[in-house]
Amino acid sequence: MLRVLIVDDERLARAALKRLLFPESDAEIVGEAENIKDTLEQIKEKKPNLVFMDIELRNSNGFDIFDKLENPPVVVFVTAYAEHAVKAFSVNATDYLLKPVSQARLRETLDRVRQKLSESVKKDSNNTTTLELKIPGRSVVIPTNEIAALKADGDFTHVILVNQPELMICRTLLSLEKSLLQPYFLRIGRSVIVNTNHVRGIIADKKSGALVKLDKVEEHLKIGPTSASRLRKALAIKVNQRP
Repeated sequence: MLRVLIVDDERLARAALKRLLFPESDAEIVGEAENIKDTLEQIKEKKPNLVFMDIELRNSNGFDIFDKLENPPVVVFVTAYAEHAVKAFSVNATDYLLKPVSQARLRETLDRVRQKLSESVKKDSNNTTTLELKIPGRSVVIPTNEIAALKADGDFTHVILVNQPELMICRTLLSLEKSLLQPYFLRIGRSVIVNTNHVRGIIADKKSGALVKLDKVEEHLKIGPTSASRLRKALAIKVNQRP
């Protein structure tokens, strides 16, 4: 899942980028900012893994993000000035987009970002990310790669695990989503997040819309037609990225 922060001191420029990102099913815009101060606050609060940033901001400079953060998110600079390109790549920006940005050029960038995030997850595979889940009477620590899906139920969340009984915890899906920053977790609807690494098939179902077959999970996950469409599109993107 791409958690996107858009940084630009022009409202219309932010709106234009939001329109371009709208068709991307795995991209969620978690915040907007106009300067470095707001950007740092948004990164701390919203934890984006991708920042689209203008360079010449009001009373600040986009390059400053690399001086302010020890481990910044993936940064893509978006600017009207081509002369900044050399410096952008020298500070390890993932890409550099010239305004006005085209849909095709943005998709090239997103593919590059997805690849970079995927490689980062692989590098961390020896130090598996875990999630602490509180259930009545105790807490359990679960490797996130053993979570097949999560489904909201009011203030509770059903955590569907691989080769393990399902857990129901008193925690909202939104709060859990902020802890699942790996790109293979995809929110396909208001109440469902799936681990695309564990999806083995999508079966049409007249009553619910579709059933998702999850790896090493006995019961299929019921989802609506819109969620099924988003999942199919995301899986197609994932397949296209394989070498």
